[in-house]
Amino acid sequence: MYSRGLLRSAVAVLGAPGRDREPRRVEVAVPYVTVGQAVNASRAAWATRSVAESEIRKSAAAPMTTSYDIFLSHSYEDAEVIAGVKILIEAEGLRVYVDWIEDAQADRSQVTAKTADMLRQRMNHCRFLLFASSRASASSKWMPWELGYFDGMRRERVGILPIVQSEGGSFTGQEYLGLYPTWQIIDFDIGRHIGRLTAPNQGETLKQAAQRAYITS
Repeated sequence: MYSRGLLRSAVAVLGAPGRDREPRRVEVAVPYVTVGQAVNASRAAWATRSVAESEIRKSAAAPMTTSYDIFLSHSYEDAEVIAGVKILIEAEGLRVYVDWIEDAQADRSQVTAKTADMLRQRMNHCRFLLFASSRASASSKWMPWELGYFDGMRRERVGILPIVQSEGGSFTGQEYLGLYPTWQIIDFDIGRHIGRLTAPNQGETLKQAAQRAYITS
């Protein structure tokens, strides 16, 4: 659960959660999530990256059978940014899995069979994979593998979340990322949310996509 102050900081970016009717009119508000938006959301809860990591990791690991709406694939180099992105997505009413938060004992620095098995189990219990594409993601050891594994299970439930340095920044990811829908910040007639365009002036929110994935599981 969020404190009122923390929820307000997320709502300032995305708008109030909880309205589930089908969006109609849409307009791109801020094309992509920015580093600044994510860091501000993180620091609204924790003063610095080190405090964020230490405080978040105090939570006990959830059982391996725990279900999540979103598996957030990311580079650990972006830890403070990802902590903020997690807050922004959770403000949409979704449960988000981030490995170094939920499974603090995992060692992402090495590619091992043990860590791979743990990630497989977690992905098997997630409805949607969101690939947080940033400057650091190109050098990640795990992100391409996570994307490939989830694509093999549920290709239609994979999306790319570009994280750019500043508002108005452009996104140029690895070529293979063009195979998947891009998610961004959109002004729907129900408010500002993370979503994607499905047709001119039409789209769906990330929450709706996750709920659709739940229905078709």
